[in-house]
Amino acid sequence: MDNLNKPLVSIVVSAYNEAAILKENISRICDYMNSLKNYTWELVLINDGSKDETGKIADDFAKGKENIRVLHNKANLFLGNSLRKAFHVCEGKYIVTMDIDLSYSTDHLRKLLDTIVETNADVVIASPYMKEGKVTDVPFTRDLLSRVVNKFLSLLSHQKIHTFTGMVRAYNSKFLKNLSLKAQDFEINPEIIYKTLLLRGRIVEIPAHLDWSYKKATPSARKSKIRFTRGILSGLMSGFILRPYIFFMLIGLVLLILALYIIVWLIINTLAIYPEVTTTGNYFDERFSIAVAEIFRRKPYAFFVGGISLIVSLQFLSLGFLSLQSKRYFEELFHLNTTILKKSETTN
Repeated sequence: MDNLNKPLVSIVVSAYNEAAILKENISRICDYMNSLKNYTWELVLINDGSKDETGKIADDFAKGKENIRVLHNKANLFLGNSLRKAFHVCEGKYIVTMDIDLSYSTDHLRKLLDTIVETNADVVIASPYMKEGKVTDVPFTRDLLSRVVNKFLSLLSHQKIHTFTGMVRAYNSKFLKNLSLKAQDFEINPEIIYKTLLLRGRIVEIPAHLDWSYKKATPSARKSKIRFTRGILSGLMSGFILRPYIFFMLIGLVLLILALYIIVWLIINTLAIYPEVTTTGNYFDERFSIAVAEIFRRKPYAFFVGGISLIVSLQFLSLGFLSLQSKRYFEELFHLNTTILKKSETTN
Protein backbone atom coordinates (compact mmCIF):
# COMPACT_ATOMS: atom_id res chain seq x y z
CA MET A 1 0.00 0.00 0.00
CA ASP A 2 1.38 3.41 -1.00
CA ASN A 3 2.17 5.76 1.89
CA LEU A 4 -0.17 8.38 0.43
CA ASN A 5 -3.08 6.01 0.94
CA LYS A 6 -2.11 5.04 4.47
CA PRO A 7 -3.72 6.99 7.31
CA LEU A 8 -1.30 8.95 9.48
CA VAL A 9 -1.38 7.98 13.16
CA SER A 10 -0.13 10.21 15.96
CA ILE A 11 1.15 8.29 18.99
CA VAL A 12 1.14 10.46 22.12
CA VAL A 13 3.08 9.63 25.30
CA SER A 14 3.72 11.78 28.35
CA ALA A 15 6.76 11.26 30.56
CA TYR A 16 7.71 12.63 33.98
CA ASN A 17 10.98 11.43 35.50
CA GLU A 18 11.00 8.30 33.36
CA ALA A 19 14.69 8.18 32.48
CA ALA A 20 14.99 4.57 33.68
CA ILE A 21 12.54 3.22 31.11
CA LEU A 22 12.13 5.92 28.47
CA LYS A 23 14.59 4.90 25.74
CA GLU A 24 13.71 1.22 25.83
CA ASN A 25 9.95 1.80 25.79
CA ILE A 26 9.81 4.42 23.05
CA SER A 27 12.09 2.16 21.00
CA ARG A 28 9.56 -0.65 21.46
CA ILE A 29 6.71 1.65 20.38
CA CYS A 30 8.63 2.78 17.27
CA ASP A 31 9.64 -0.75 16.32
CA TYR A 32 6.08 -1.94 16.65
CA MET A 33 4.67 0.92 14.56
CA ASN A 34 7.27 0.20 11.87
CA SER A 35 5.96 -3.37 11.73
CA LEU A 36 2.43 -2.19 10.88
CA LYS A 37 2.05 -1.98 7.11
CA ASN A 38 -1.34 -0.22 6.97
CA TYR A 39 -0.37 3.01 8.74
CA THR A 40 2.16 5.81 8.64
CA TRP A 41 2.94 7.33 12.01
CA GLU A 42 4.46 10.05 14.10
CA LEU A 43 5.38 10.04 17.78
CA VAL A 44 4.71 13.08 19.99
CA LEU A 45 6.47 12.79 23.34
CA ILE A 46 5.87 15.31 26.12
CA ASN A 47 8.56 15.75 28.74
CA ASP A 48 6.37 17.06 31.56
CA GLY A 49 8.94 19.09 33.47
CA SER A 50 11.08 16.09 34.45
CA LYS A 51 13.90 16.65 36.95
CA ASP A 52 15.99 13.70 35.76
CA GLU A 53 17.50 12.93 32.34
CA THR A 54 14.13 12.28 30.66
CA GLY A 55 14.30 15.39 28.47
CA LYS A 56 17.84 14.76 27.27
CA ILE A 57 17.16 11.09 26.52
CA ALA A 58 14.04 12.06 24.53
CA ASP A 59 15.91 14.73 22.54
CA ASP A 60 18.81 12.37 21.78
CA PHE A 61 16.40 9.68 20.61
CA ALA A 62 14.52 12.09 18.34
CA LYS A 63 17.66 13.41 16.57
CA GLY A 64 17.51 12.66 12.86
CA LYS A 65 13.99 11.25 13.05
CA GLU A 66 11.49 13.52 11.29
CA ASN A 67 8.44 11.65 12.58
CA ILE A 68 9.38 12.02 16.26
CA ARG A 69 8.74 15.28 18.09
CA VAL A 70 9.58 16.10 21.68
CA LEU A 71 7.70 18.81 23.58
CA HIS A 72 9.07 20.13 26.86
CA ASN A 73 7.10 21.61 29.74
CA LYS A 74 9.28 23.90 31.87
CA ALA A 75 7.44 22.68 34.98
CA ASN A 76 5.37 19.62 35.82
CA LEU A 77 1.96 20.59 34.38
CA PHE A 78 0.35 17.16 34.89
CA LEU A 79 -1.29 14.80 32.45
CA GLY A 80 -4.27 16.86 31.28
CA ASN A 81 -2.24 19.91 30.29
CA SER A 82 0.40 17.75 28.63
CA LEU A 83 -2.10 15.80 26.54
CA ARG A 84 -3.93 18.94 25.44
CA LYS A 85 -0.61 20.44 24.34
CA ALA A 86 0.24 17.30 22.38
CA PHE A 87 -3.21 17.02 20.77
CA HIS A 88 -2.79 20.55 19.43
CA VAL A 89 0.30 19.62 17.39
CA CYS A 90 -0.76 16.14 16.26
CA GLU A 91 -1.16 15.88 12.50
CA GLY A 92 -2.54 12.35 12.26
CA LYS A 93 -6.02 11.32 11.23
CA TYR A 94 -6.03 9.18 14.35
CA ILE A 95 -4.45 9.85 17.74
CA VAL A 96 -3.45 7.06 20.11
CA THR A 97 -2.47 7.78 23.71
CA MET A 98 -0.18 5.30 25.45
CA ASP A 99 1.26 5.09 28.95
CA ILE A 100 5.05 5.26 28.77
CA ASP A 101 5.40 2.36 31.22
CA LEU A 102 3.79 0.08 28.61
CA SER A 103 1.59 -1.53 31.22
CA TYR A 104 -0.58 -1.98 28.12
CA SER A 105 1.72 -3.74 25.66
CA THR A 106 2.45 -2.37 22.20
CA ASP A 107 0.17 -4.87 20.47
CA HIS A 108 -2.76 -2.80 21.78
CA LEU A 109 -1.76 -0.19 19.19
CA ARG A 110 -2.85 -2.41 16.30
CA LYS A 111 -6.04 -3.48 18.06
CA LEU A 112 -7.02 0.12 18.77
CA LEU A 113 -6.23 1.34 15.27
CA ASP A 114 -7.91 -1.55 13.45
CA THR A 115 -11.02 -1.09 15.59
CA ILE A 116 -11.34 2.65 15.03
CA VAL A 117 -10.90 2.19 11.29
CA GLU A 118 -13.37 -0.72 11.06
CA THR A 119 -16.07 0.77 13.31
CA ASN A 120 -15.63 4.43 12.33
CA ALA A 121 -15.76 5.20 16.05
CA ASP A 122 -14.79 8.53 17.58
CA VAL A 123 -13.17 6.95 20.64
CA VAL A 124 -11.86 3.42 21.17
CA ILE A 125 -10.96 2.45 24.74
CA ALA A 126 -8.62 -0.33 25.82
CA SER A 127 -10.56 -1.84 28.73
CA PRO A 128 -9.14 -4.44 31.13
CA TYR A 129 -12.41 -4.49 33.07
CA MET A 130 -14.77 -5.68 30.35
CA LYS A 131 -15.43 -9.28 29.41
CA GLU A 132 -12.26 -10.95 28.08
CA GLY A 133 -10.17 -8.12 29.57
CA LYS A 134 -7.36 -9.07 31.94
CA VAL A 135 -5.41 -7.62 34.87
CA THR A 136 -2.03 -9.04 35.93
CA ASP A 137 0.03 -8.31 39.06
CA VAL A 138 -1.93 -5.21 40.06
CA PRO A 139 -2.20 -5.09 43.88
CA PHE A 140 -5.63 -6.21 45.04
CA THR A 141 -6.51 -2.93 46.77
CA ARG A 142 -5.61 -0.82 43.76
CA ASP A 143 -7.41 -3.10 41.37
CA LEU A 144 -10.52 -3.09 43.56
CA LEU A 145 -10.54 0.70 43.99
CA SER A 146 -10.04 1.24 40.27
CA ARG A 147 -12.90 -1.12 39.41
CA VAL A 148 -15.16 0.58 41.97
CA VAL A 149 -14.39 4.07 40.62
CA ASN A 150 -15.00 2.99 37.03
CA LYS A 151 -18.22 1.21 37.98
CA PHE A 152 -19.29 4.31 39.88
CA LEU A 153 -18.71 6.50 36.81
CA SER A 154 -20.51 4.01 34.60
CA LEU A 155 -23.58 4.08 36.85
CA LEU A 156 -23.60 7.88 36.95
CA SER A 157 -23.29 8.16 33.17
CA HIS A 158 -26.00 5.55 32.49
CA GLN A 159 -23.67 4.10 29.86
CA LYS A 160 -22.24 0.60 29.62
CA ILE A 161 -18.64 1.77 29.63
CA HIS A 162 -16.28 -0.29 31.74
CA THR A 163 -13.18 1.93 31.81
CA PHE A 164 -13.60 5.68 32.21
CA THR A 165 -10.21 6.40 33.75
CA GLY A 166 -7.92 4.47 31.40
CA MET A 167 -5.50 6.41 29.24
CA VAL A 168 -4.77 3.91 26.46
CA ARG A 169 -7.18 4.91 23.69
CA ALA A 170 -7.51 5.75 20.02
CA TYR A 171 -9.30 8.89 18.84
CA ASN A 172 -10.63 10.37 15.66
CA SER A 173 -8.34 13.40 15.63
CA LYS A 174 -10.85 15.85 14.17
CA PHE A 175 -13.51 14.85 16.69
CA LEU A 176 -11.10 15.02 19.64
CA LYS A 177 -9.90 18.51 18.77
CA ASN A 178 -13.49 19.79 18.81
CA LEU A 179 -14.10 18.74 22.43
CA SER A 180 -12.67 21.90 24.04
CA LEU A 181 -10.97 20.04 26.85
CA LYS A 182 -10.19 21.85 30.12
CA ALA A 183 -9.00 19.21 32.61
CA GLN A 184 -5.59 19.66 34.21
CA ASP A 185 -4.66 16.12 35.23
CA PHE A 186 -5.99 12.53 35.16
CA GLU A 187 -9.58 13.77 35.00
CA ILE A 188 -9.01 14.52 31.31
CA ASN A 189 -9.79 10.87 30.52
CA PRO A 190 -13.33 10.87 32.02
CA GLU A 191 -13.83 14.40 30.63
CA ILE A 192 -13.23 13.16 27.08
CA ILE A 193 -15.83 10.42 27.52
CA TYR A 194 -18.33 12.82 29.12
CA LYS A 195 -18.06 15.35 26.28
CA THR A 196 -18.12 12.58 23.67
CA LEU A 197 -21.41 11.40 25.16
CA LEU A 198 -22.78 14.94 25.05
CA LEU A 199 -22.06 15.12 21.33
CA ARG A 200 -23.50 11.63 20.73
CA GLY A 201 -20.07 10.43 19.64
CA ARG A 202 -19.46 6.74 19.04
CA ILE A 203 -17.47 5.00 21.79
CA VAL A 204 -16.20 1.44 21.40
CA GLU A 205 -14.37 -0.65 24.00
CA ILE A 206 -12.00 -3.50 23.27
CA PRO A 207 -10.67 -6.07 25.76
CA ALA A 208 -7.22 -5.17 27.04
CA HIS A 209 -4.50 -6.60 29.27
CA LEU A 210 -3.27 -4.33 32.06
CA ASP A 211 0.04 -5.89 33.14
CA TRP A 212 2.10 -4.60 36.05
CA SER A 213 4.58 -7.47 36.08
CA TYR A 214 7.26 -5.04 34.85
CA LYS A 215 7.22 -3.48 38.33
CA LYS A 216 8.86 -6.60 39.74
CA ALA A 217 11.91 -5.85 37.65
CA THR A 218 11.95 -2.10 38.40
CA PRO A 219 10.19 -1.74 41.77
CA SER A 220 11.58 1.72 42.48
CA ALA A 221 11.57 3.13 38.97
CA ARG A 222 8.21 4.89 39.19
CA LYS A 223 6.22 6.64 41.89
CA SER A 224 2.99 4.91 41.02
CA LYS A 225 1.39 5.25 44.45
CA ILE A 226 0.98 9.02 44.16
CA ARG A 227 -0.17 8.69 40.55
CA PHE A 228 -2.74 6.09 41.53
CA THR A 229 -4.08 8.16 44.43
CA ARG A 230 -4.44 11.21 42.19
CA GLY A 231 -6.17 9.03 39.60
CA ILE A 232 -8.72 7.75 42.13
CA LEU A 233 -9.47 11.25 43.42
CA SER A 234 -9.78 12.51 39.84
CA GLY A 235 -12.22 9.70 39.11
CA LEU A 236 -14.40 10.68 42.04
CA MET A 237 -14.33 14.32 40.99
CA SER A 238 -15.27 13.25 37.47
CA GLY A 239 -18.32 11.55 38.94
CA PHE A 240 -19.31 14.88 40.42
CA ILE A 241 -18.97 16.48 37.00
CA LEU A 242 -21.10 13.77 35.35
CA ARG A 243 -24.01 14.00 37.79
CA PRO A 244 -23.44 16.81 40.34
CA TYR A 245 -27.08 16.95 41.40
CA ILE A 246 -26.98 13.34 42.64
CA PHE A 247 -24.40 14.25 45.28
CA PHE A 248 -26.42 17.21 46.55
CA MET A 249 -29.73 15.37 46.47
CA LEU A 250 -28.32 12.27 48.16
CA ILE A 251 -26.98 14.32 51.07
CA GLY A 252 -30.21 16.32 51.18
CA LEU A 253 -32.38 13.18 51.27
CA VAL A 254 -30.30 11.62 54.06
CA LEU A 255 -30.59 14.78 56.17
CA LEU A 256 -34.31 15.08 55.35
CA ILE A 257 -34.94 11.51 56.54
CA LEU A 258 -33.06 12.30 59.77
CA ALA A 259 -35.07 15.51 60.26
CA LEU A 260 -38.39 13.76 59.60
CA TYR A 261 -37.48 10.97 62.02
CA ILE A 262 -36.79 13.51 64.79
CA ILE A 263 -39.96 15.48 63.99
CA VAL A 264 -42.11 12.34 64.13
CA TRP A 265 -40.42 11.37 67.41
CA LEU A 266 -41.22 14.80 68.85
CA ILE A 267 -44.86 14.61 67.76
CA ILE A 268 -45.28 11.14 69.30
CA ASN A 269 -43.75 12.28 72.58
CA THR A 270 -45.81 15.46 72.59
CA LEU A 271 -49.02 13.47 72.16
CA ALA A 272 -47.85 11.07 74.87
CA ILE A 273 -47.62 13.81 77.52
CA TYR A 274 -50.59 15.76 76.20
CA PRO A 275 -53.01 14.16 78.72
CA GLU A 276 -50.75 15.33 81.56
CA VAL A 277 -51.32 18.99 80.67
CA THR A 278 -55.03 18.87 79.83
CA THR A 279 -55.92 20.60 83.10
CA THR A 280 -53.44 23.42 82.56
CA GLY A 281 -54.84 25.17 79.50
CA ASN A 282 -58.36 26.03 78.41
CA TYR A 283 -58.05 25.29 74.69
CA PHE A 284 -56.43 22.57 72.56
CA ASP A 285 -53.82 24.84 70.99
CA GLU A 286 -52.85 26.19 74.39
CA ARG A 287 -52.54 22.71 75.90
CA PHE A 288 -50.65 21.44 72.86
CA SER A 289 -48.21 24.37 73.11
CA ILE A 290 -47.64 23.56 76.78
CA ALA A 291 -46.94 19.92 75.84
CA VAL A 292 -44.43 21.00 73.18
CA ALA A 293 -42.75 23.33 75.66
CA GLU A 294 -42.45 20.48 78.15
CA ILE A 295 -40.83 18.23 75.52
CA PHE A 296 -38.45 21.08 74.66
CA ARG A 297 -37.52 21.40 78.34
CA ARG A 298 -36.80 17.69 78.54
CA LYS A 299 -35.12 17.18 75.12
CA PRO A 300 -33.95 20.57 73.78
CA TYR A 301 -31.21 19.00 71.62
CA ALA A 302 -33.84 17.09 69.61
CA PHE A 303 -35.37 20.39 68.45
CA PHE A 304 -31.99 21.83 67.49
CA VAL A 305 -30.82 18.71 65.63
CA GLY A 306 -34.16 18.27 63.87
CA GLY A 307 -34.47 21.92 62.91
CA ILE A 308 -30.91 22.26 61.65
CA SER A 309 -31.15 18.96 59.73
CA LEU A 310 -34.36 20.10 58.06
CA ILE A 311 -32.93 23.48 57.03
CA VAL A 312 -29.66 22.00 55.73
CA SER A 313 -31.49 19.24 53.86
CA LEU A 314 -33.67 21.78 52.06
CA GLN A 315 -30.52 23.73 51.15
CA PHE A 316 -28.86 20.66 49.64
CA LEU A 317 -32.01 19.66 47.76
CA SER A 318 -32.23 23.19 46.35
CA LEU A 319 -28.60 23.01 45.27
CA GLY A 320 -29.37 19.68 43.63
CA PHE A 321 -32.19 21.13 41.55
CA LEU A 322 -30.09 24.18 40.64
CA SER A 323 -27.10 22.03 39.60
CA LEU A 324 -29.40 19.85 37.48
CA GLN A 325 -30.70 22.93 35.70
CA SER A 326 -27.17 24.32 35.26
CA LYS A 327 -25.94 21.00 33.89
CA ARG A 328 -28.72 20.96 31.30
CA TYR A 329 -27.86 24.52 30.25
CA PHE A 330 -24.17 23.58 29.99
CA GLU A 331 -24.93 20.53 27.83
CA GLU A 332 -27.12 22.56 25.50
CA LEU A 333 -24.54 25.35 25.17
CA PHE A 334 -21.67 22.90 24.69
CA HIS A 335 -23.56 21.06 21.96
CA LEU A 336 -24.57 24.34 20.28
CA ASN A 337 -21.06 25.84 20.39
CA THR A 338 -19.49 22.66 19.04
CA THR A 339 -22.01 22.53 16.19
CA ILE A 340 -21.26 26.16 15.30
CA LEU A 341 -17.51 25.43 15.38
CA LYS A 342 -17.91 22.45 13.04
CA LYS A 343 -19.99 24.51 10.60
CA SER A 344 -17.46 27.36 10.60
CA GLU A 345 -14.61 24.91 9.92
CA THR A 346 -16.58 23.34 7.06
CA THR A 347 -17.29 26.77 5.59
CA ASN A 348 -13.65 27.82 5.78
